Amino acid sequence: MELIAALIVAFLLVAGALFALAAAIGIVRLPDLYSRMHAASKAGTVGSGLLLLAVGIHSQDLSILARALAGFLFFVLTAPIAAHLLARAAHKAGHRLTSPSVRDDLMREQMVRRTYKTKG
Repeated sequence: MELIAALIVAFLLVAGALFALAAAIGIVRLPDLYSRMHAASKAGTVGSGLLLLAVGIHSQDLSILARALAGFLFFVLTAPIAAHLLARAAHKAGHRLTSPSVRDDLMREQMVRRTYKTKG
């Protein structure tokens, strides 16, 4: 039974480290603030969650596993909301998309609002 738990922990650690590495590479390599934030929030959350789960299983204590699962749930619930709010604040501050980005829905929404205000 200990061998199976050790293999599960090792798999979770390697997978979590790979997701964290993907998030770090995404932050360095992606062209603009918004895509970097997307990489950090998605891959970073999964990587952190897998690492927390590995620690909880390795501890072989139910209370520590419960705390690790609560931490993972906290990450999953807060990271997308925080990334969305940061991206919206950056957009309002004037950070624009780079040329490879396809479209800017927030800019289109602002243009539509301005059109309706001037007509009404």
